[in-house]
Amino acid sequence: MSKGKIAAIIVGAFLGLVGLGFLLGGSGLLWANETQRSSDGFFTTEDIRLSTESYALTSADIDLGSRPGDWFPSGRLATVRLDVEGEGPLFIGIGPKDEVETYLDEVARTEVTRITDEGARYRELTGDASPTLPNDQTFWAATANGPGQQTLTWDLEKGSWMIVIMNEDASPGVIVDASAGARTDLLVPVAMALLAVGVILIIIALVLIVTGVRGSAEPVVTAASASGGFGPYPVLVEGNLDPNLSRWQWLFKWLLVIPHFIVLAFLWTAFVLLTIVAWFFIIFTGRYPRSIFDFNVGVLRWSWRVGYYSYSALGTDRYPPFTLAVTDYPARFDVAYPERLSRGLALVKTWLLAIPHYLIIGLFTSGVAWWTTEIGDSGNEAALQTGAGLIGALVLVAGVVLLFSGRYPQGLFDLVIGLNRWVFRVVAYAALMRDEYPPFRLDTGGSESGISPPDAPTSPGDDDAIERQPISTQL
Repeated sequence: MSKGKIAAIIVGAFLGLVGLGFLLGGSGLLWANETQRSSDGFFTTEDIRLSTESYALTSADIDLGSRPGDWFPSGRLATVRLDVEGEGPLFIGIGPKDEVETYLDEVARTEVTRITDEGARYRELTGDASPTLPNDQTFWAATANGPGQQTLTWDLEKGSWMIVIMNEDASPGVIVDASAGARTDLLVPVAMALLAVGVILIIIALVLIVTGVRGSAEPVVTAASASGGFGPYPVLVEGNLDPNLSRWQWLFKWLLVIPHFIVLAFLWTAFVLLTIVAWFFIIFTGRYPRSIFDFNVGVLRWSWRVGYYSYSALGTDRYPPFTLAVTDYPARFDVAYPERLSRGLALVKTWLLAIPHYLIIGLFTSGVAWWTTEIGDSGNEAALQTGAGLIGALVLVAGVVLLFSGRYPQGLFDLVIGLNRWVFRVVAYAALMRDEYPPFRLDTGGSESGISPPDAPTSPGDDDAIERQPISTQL
């Protein structure tokens, strides 16, 4: 693959990530617009208790600069709302920063610097003067006052502003429950703009990536042909255990593989985008484009090498090469190219048929998930937590044994490879590379050649002649 094609793939993957971010942002804004706002269009926070023994609660400086300017009518950008309820008649006001500071000069007040889930954080400003009645001031941009709950609404305007909450009679000791809300007419237009930009970037990314993966017509050596062919399933996952593994190197491999993780982040972005392109080809033609297939197999091959070197197996101390191609690395991966694929299965494989396997390999890779519930001042709070996956736990055991004994137990290695083999078979199936349903069986061992095929074939027909053909890079 030429440097120009590699550059096109990298740039395309980067644009794909950016485009995906725009799509997620736009979708999130549309979701919030439909589900999180109240009937009057405001997005409102929960009530929070604010209190001070001084004369006033104030906000920090709200600097809106020069926006919105004359070209942007006030209220179009956003309208804010404050709902405040105290133990007596209250005053709420929003005024220019300079005017508010002049009014409260030498007056003891409390500035609310930050509001978190645990409560408000304050900064005390001392003084020995007593303020005049806030209602007598003429500089307020918006006010609300009186007993019970008070609601203040204000259309954003340019400038620097401060919010002030006081007792109506300007007496010290202010205790209130307050919430804030905001409403804007720009949410939907901004969301649609983000979605449009995201779609454009994704299209450009696809063009660059597809251009990059289109290879020459020269055949390449496959991992299957180098190892003696596929096993009982047309996805090859093999590894040769290094007999001279370092006792301690595995402790630092997380650092050594960081360059690979950075590259794989771009490659997997391209993988996902190209799988979508392949889906359309399969639906309309029944074929998986060969060059896209070879590229995606290369991404999986690269991922298996990195996992085999690091914490999916710890099977070798030989550093993985930065290549999609087949090499003499002790971890091998391949998928037999299918000449034809079912259009109907392409519609349901990834999101429906593979669900039973997702549940199983989820235990292998992410562990058991459970819900935890905590009861706090704000009510019940639930969170989804996961434990270590089976593969990770077994590899950790292997690392500890290796550290103290200098050897990797062969039986444990065979089990770890079997679990990874199951995972990669499911990934290849979900990525539309094969129609044969992955078997529900644990084929252990580092080599596929020693694995006996199941008693009953997983699909009718003899695909051996097709599966053992060398893979080319012709689209």
